[in-house]
Amino acid sequence: MFEIRVRIALAEKGVKYEYKEEDLVNTKSPLLLQMNPVHKKIPVLIHNGKPICESLIIVEYIDEVWKDQAPLLPTDPYQRAQARFWADFFDNKVHEVAKKIWTGKVDEHEKEKKELVENLKTLEE
Repeated sequence: MFEIRVRIALAEKGVKYEYKEEDLVNTKSPLLLQMNPVHKKIPVLIHNGKPICESLIIVEYIDEVWKDQAPLLPTDPYQRAQARFWADFFDNKVHEVAKKIWTGKVDEHEKEKKELVENLKTLEE
């Protein structure tokens, strides 16, 4: 899910890039381990030989580096902070709770299901 966020940002900016598929279940490539030695996860944007990790940080980086195309994030500091807040809310309150449900056993996680519905309502509002 998180790499899609980066791919959309690159597409919106019209940036051509080389996409490398990773087998995250069995073996992580030496390149991934070298470029993201802390988390060992995707996405990683390698720009001018330098790695940028974490999808939200990568999106902000893309927005700052390719300023001549349409902005991805608001320029107003308050609105930008709001965009960061809601992205973080989605990552931590929607995605993480949903992941617990998806990876759990059937008919478990009633508490998480209720929490997910409430978080989605908050997001919708």
